[in-house]
Amino acid sequence: MRRRYLVIGSGSIGRRHHENIEVLGADSTLLPWRGLDVHSLKQKLQEAAGAVIATATDVRLELIEICARSDTAIYVEKPLAFRSSGLEAIIKAAKPIADRSVAGFMMRYHPALKKLVHESMEAFRFSMEVGHDVRRWRPGWSFSDSYAARPEGGGVLLDLCHEIDMATCLFPGLALGEVACIGHRRFPKVDFATRVTLRRRGLAGDVAMDYLSPKNIRRLSLRGHGGGLDLDFLTGREVGWRGGKEVEREWTSERNKLFLELMRDFMDLAEGREPQENPLLPRLDLVMESSALIARAWEARQFHGEIAWSDT
Repeated sequence: MRRRYLVIGSGSIGRRHHENIEVLGADSTLLPWRGLDVHSLKQKLQEAAGAVIATATDVRLELIEICARSDTAIYVEKPLAFRSSGLEAIIKAAKPIADRSVAGFMMRYHPALKKLVHESMEAFRFSMEVGHDVRRWRPGWSFSDSYAARPEGGGVLLDLCHEIDMATCLFPGLALGEVACIGHRRFPKVDFATRVTLRRRGLAGDVAMDYLSPKNIRRLSLRGHGGGLDLDFLTGREVGWRGGKEVEREWTSERNKLFLELMRDFMDLAEGREPQENPLLPRLDLVMESSALIARAWEARQFHGEIAWSDT
């Protein structure tokens, strides 16, 4: 009998997961969150190998509790929570299934990130930046109608939080500094551009993210003792140097391939198989450092003015 999965949340990310599960050879049922019959969901979970929770960030805990009581492994979209108290409740609820479940940090599957973690450069400074024009994000998509526009659980920091997760993969033990934000006069308490400063002994860094970039940006810079690198995740071009020698590398990684690799690992966990070798596997009980840092950063946001941006 073919394996069955449930995908709860029928937005763009839910539809992506639904299609990827079918590509990987299993049956998937897509369930919109609005109007979801909880009794029917509990019945469906009895026949499911796993469930994907692809709802808005503020709709997590109840679904995780239901899945955990059904002993059903879960794939929870990132971030897990935007408040520390909410994260603590999720950790407690998910404990029985955490070692069979994952969080949706698919950038952990980028080959360049895995290589950098393996090389473990002795850096003293790092910078990460991600941005796009939210008005042109997806065809037929409206920011004002999306979960990202909500004062509670919206904003660019939560939307593009992969970079904070990647920073903790590269440099465990980071402490949170200033979280400086620019808002929008039409969307009170929603950050449109945010810079998070992070540090640990001998290392200072920052993660910047915005909805305002006229073109897509995703890049990383590292500076270390005797070397450094600049990496563009979108073009795959990396320029590194050690001493006076410069070396270029090209990385190939189509975005949906990262989603597929994470989904394959989740399905292996859910069905009792050993997943592929990836030291950065975002198993639910192994992502709490970055999840806690994301929640603390969202809580610590300080707004420094607003923009008046049209057509959002």
